[in-house]
Amino acid sequence: MTHSPHISDEQRRARLARRHLLAPARRAARAEDVADAVVGLHATDPATVYLAACARLAEPSAAEVDRVLYEDVSVVRLLSMRRTLFAVTTELAPYVNASTARGIARRERAQMMKALATCADAAEPWDERRLAETERAALAALAARGEATTSELAQDVPALRETVVMSPGKPYEARRSVGSWVLGVLAADGHIRRGRPRGSWTSSLHRWAVAAELPEPPEREARAELVRRWLASYGPSSEADLKWWTGWSLRDTRAALADVGAVSVRLDHGPGLALPSDVEPVADGGDWAALLPGLDPTAMGWRDRDWYLDPEHVPFLFDRAGNVGPTVWWNGRVVGGWAQRANGEVVWRTLTDVGRAARTAIEAEAARLSGWLGDVRVTPRFRTPLERELVR
Repeated sequence: MTHSPHISDEQRRARLARRHLLAPARRAARAEDVADAVVGLHATDPATVYLAACARLAEPSAAEVDRVLYEDVSVVRLLSMRRTLFAVTTELAPYVNASTARGIARRERAQMMKALATCADAAEPWDERRLAETERAALAALAARGEATTSELAQDVPALRETVVMSPGKPYEARRSVGSWVLGVLAADGHIRRGRPRGSWTSSLHRWAVAAELPEPPEREARAELVRRWLASYGPSSEADLKWWTGWSLRDTRAALADVGAVSVRLDHGPGLALPSDVEPVADGGDWAALLPGLDPTAMGWRDRDWYLDPEHVPFLFDRAGNVGPTVWWNGRVVGGWAQRANGEVVWRTLTDVGRAARTAIEAEAARLSGWLGDVRVTPRFRTPLERELVR
């Protein structure tokens, strides 16, 4: 009987250091290389894109991230895996769009149309015709302006000024801007993109710009390409991890794994899958430390995290919705958390005894982070218990 290759936790951590560009010798020169290495940077919190990229750049710089997002536009944001905003390279974007983002965009549009159709205080009833006319007018206004905020476009397109009552009669009843919703769906559809923020790179307030049209590979081909890249960066791993990361059905997940020829392996925590070329041992790259931001793609890359995160540390580092906060890493394990105080000081704390060498390396990373942050102050969008405690 042929036994499946065994991939230990130590081997998974060795791969992580190399492939996620976390070991100092593996750091990248370009932000595009970082985005591809982790198959997309989490972008729900704008600061995460910068912090996650700079943690993996040989010469960290907010200007380098600005370049790829707003000058070269070689990295674009897509509402995609698990209905999360990811920043991916324009090379990968067609595959993310076809495999994942298009389905999400359809659901977002259906949800919006249902809410608009029941809007009792609209200037005129919302139906497919009116929505299409409003979208065309918004796109024309944006093309004329070049870049614009939602409120600026609402000056040109009056329908965008309307609001919709959400959850009427409920204790949590609220009004939602038609403009923000319509433009969000146009972005999900790939017609527009998020431009420069209004303020610093930590700001969630941004301008809109017309997006370049993406090629449309067949959906099955797109899924296979995304899985191939995920396994190359995050594998060997489990079927459950991949299904969770993508947000796909089990059937689609298994079909894509079959299409890339994934092979069975034995992980320390159960069965796993790997690319056929990824079953041989890799060399340990040596000691490394990293300070990664909240929602970092490495910290959020797997559903089963026991091989790099002590379950007892989860209550300190995650919020109640399952969002990870800023983390401190040592040799492939999460060992603590960090925060930035109002005076700019980067502070950190380990949740386990890591030894003198680790503390020295972590302190050096904290100084490196402080150095490129300069006068910028960062507060994670999703606050966690340890982060809150560190900033007191």
